[in-house]
Amino acid sequence: MAHQKTKSATKKPAVTLSRDQALHFYRQMLKIRLFEEEVNQLYLAAKMPGLAHLYIGQEAVAVGICEALRRDDYITSTHRGHGHCLAKGASVDKMFAELLGKEAGYCRGKGGSMHIADQDTGNLGANAIVGGSAGIATGAAMSAQMRGSDQVAVCFFGEGALGQGLLYECMNMASLWKLPVIYVCENNQYNEYTNYRETTAGEVSARAQAFGIPNETIDGQDVQVVHATAMKLVDRARRGDGPAFLQCRTYRFHGHHVGDIDRSYYRSKTEEAEWKTQRDPVKLLAEWLQKSEMADSTLLGKMENEIATEIKEAVNFALNAPYPDPNEVDQDVYA
Repeated sequence: MAHQKTKSATKKPAVTLSRDQALHFYRQMLKIRLFEEEVNQLYLAAKMPGLAHLYIGQEAVAVGICEALRRDDYITSTHRGHGHCLAKGASVDKMFAELLGKEAGYCRGKGGSMHIADQDTGNLGANAIVGGSAGIATGAAMSAQMRGSDQVAVCFFGEGALGQGLLYECMNMASLWKLPVIYVCENNQYNEYTNYRETTAGEVSARAQAFGIPNETIDGQDVQVVHATAMKLVDRARRGDGPAFLQCRTYRFHGHHVGDIDRSYYRSKTEEAEWKTQRDPVKLLAEWLQKSEMADSTLLGKMENEIATEIKEAVNFALNAPYPDPNEVDQDVYA
């Protein structure tokens, strides 16, 4: 089963998290979890236009990697990108405003769920095109190299992007020119409604090897493993040693999008339950914090209440915010 392969794929590095760092990671992951749960409620209540692709279950990847980056480092995201945005420093009030099409949103309500960008935190944008941001991230890395800065770019994409030629063209250039870019494949096992092994021939890691790009495959549910690996690859890129490829084995707990309710025709309830009970990244970190005596249930509960309050206030802000003026319809649109 995919769950067993996830566990065996991991070579766990030494834990180096301080108490403050571990608690911060937990807060960030929990913020993403509660944010996404509220997004689902907004959809069910018909208060959010369009669909959203929830990141629940994959929080350790976004947090573990983005915490290895500086504010001026770049990321590019995907249609399932809320977690990346928040992990890189986005605020929940402006995120909700964008999802609801409000003027106060990051893109003044014009981007919506799948096109959020935040230049101030180095987020060059989510992209609804599968694999579509590979060129943006690689270009950003090229820009950093040409400017002589030590910035690094991270390109997040799902395993479905492994069928897109653009990704390989970019990886080829990045390897030739030793660009400071890290390609992060969030393998959540399913290309929409099909297991990736039915769509992706060969081994995922072989694709990076073909371009001479160092690659690693890790357990994407363990934020400590993700962070330790990311730190190593980011430092390598920052030194000028070129690109890397990181496959994080993970799982989306919900459907492909918020409307994908009955998933029994493409994956079993037993499989879902196994991941949720045994491989929940938020629960795994909470258990480690308590076992390490860095936190108790009272402290973790207090953090959850604080974040829940922040989320509630942000939702109210977004619901009460005005829509953009109709006269703005042709602003920020380029031909």
